[in-house]
Amino acid sequence: MRLVFLGPPGSGKSTQAQAGAARWQIPSISTGNLLRDAIAAQSDLGQQAQTHVEAGELVPDQLIVGLMRESFGSPVTQNGWIIDGFPRNLAQTQALDTLLQIMGQPYGQVVYFETPEDLLVERMLKRGRQDDSEDLIRQRLQIYNEQTTPLIDFYRRRQCLIEIDGSRPASEITDAIAAALQPLASV
Repeated sequence: MRLVFLGPPGSGKSTQAQAGAARWQIPSISTGNLLRDAIAAQSDLGQQAQTHVEAGELVPDQLIVGLMRESFGSPVTQNGWIIDGFPRNLAQTQALDTLLQIMGQPYGQVVYFETPEDLLVERMLKRGRQDDSEDLIRQRLQIYNEQTTPLIDFYRRRQCLIEIDGSRPASEITDAIAAALQPLASV
C-alpha cells in the first residue's frame, strides 16, 4: 500500500495518514513532522526551513525533497507508506516520481481531501501552534491554492485520484478512505 494524501493545511490528512498507517501497518511520512523535527534538531535543513516557516512561507522544494530522500532511505518504507503533505506542486510531483522510480517504490493512489476554507482556518486556529495566526493561515492557504490545486487535475488525468469530503467527522473520513481503497487492496 503506497499512498499520497493531498489536501490543504487543516484538511485532516495527517489524522487520516496516522489512521491508515495503523490500519495497514505502514509508516506515515509527514512533511510537516519532518520539518518540525529538522527544525527542533537544528539540522542544516532544519535551520534553512525555519526561516521560511517563521515568515509563513512554504519551504522550498529542494529542502522538502532532501527530507523525503532521507525518509525513503529507511528500511521501514520498503513494504509501503503514506505520504502526508507532499507533493505540493508539479515540480515536487516530478521530483517524487523520479525519487520513487530510483528507489523502486512507485505509488498507486492519491487521496485528496476536499475541505471548505473557513473550516480549514477554524481547525488550524484550534491547534494553537505558534505559526498558526489567522493571517498566516490564510496566506498559506492562498499559496496552497496557487501551487497545489493544479495537482488535482494532474492526478485525475493519471486516473489515480480518490476524492474524499474532508469536512466530515474523522471516523467517517477514515471509513470512506477504507471503502475507496478496498477494491484496490484485493487486486
